[in-house]
Amino acid sequence: MRYQGRITTWKDDRGFGFITPDGSDEEAFVHISSFNNRHRRPIGNEVVTYDRRVDEQGRIQATNVAFAGEQVEPPRRKGKGKRSILAVDFLCAFAAAVFVGFLPPAVVIVYLVASVVAFCAYAIDKAAARRDARRIPERTLHLFALIGGWPGAVVAQRILRHKTIKASFQRTFWITVVLNCAVVGWLLSPSGTAALQSVARLP
Repeated sequence: MRYQGRITTWKDDRGFGFITPDGSDEEAFVHISSFNNRHRRPIGNEVVTYDRRVDEQGRIQATNVAFAGEQVEPPRRKGKGKRSILAVDFLCAFAAAVFVGFLPPAVVIVYLVASVVAFCAYAIDKAAARRDARRIPERTLHLFALIGGWPGAVVAQRILRHKTIKASFQRTFWITVVLNCAVVGWLLSPSGTAALQSVARLP
């Protein structure tokens, strides 16, 4: 259920305020990171629509907040946990392939390092979003995924609940996953292996 109300209190220096819903005085806390539109900062007295939840202390918090007239981002879809398991299984399968001698250890090391870097980048970006500080560009996050850090990025999205709502980001992210897997699959094929060996023999 979507609620509509007005931002009756806003502290821009601290990045939070309160929304009073229409027909009620039951205020909802709202943080700057809860707004869908990251290019527009509230100044107070704007009409907004929002979802709401109750935190562990029983306080009402506004989530998925949109200014009146703006498109509402779709809610998080189920299945994110399965994607995290897929990422972990992928790394385990690579480790098993190294153990039986099918893959060189360097491949798994690259994925593990890239995944750790990607996870840290998501954590830093999430913290920056909460402080309304300078963010890590989305193209940088996609680059980390493309070079092999996508398993760590999937886990970060699940654990940190970051970058999971924006549809355009998710589309580009999964394109990088497909491209990465396609390139790795080719490199492990006979033609890819032959190409790598040819490059290695170059002076």
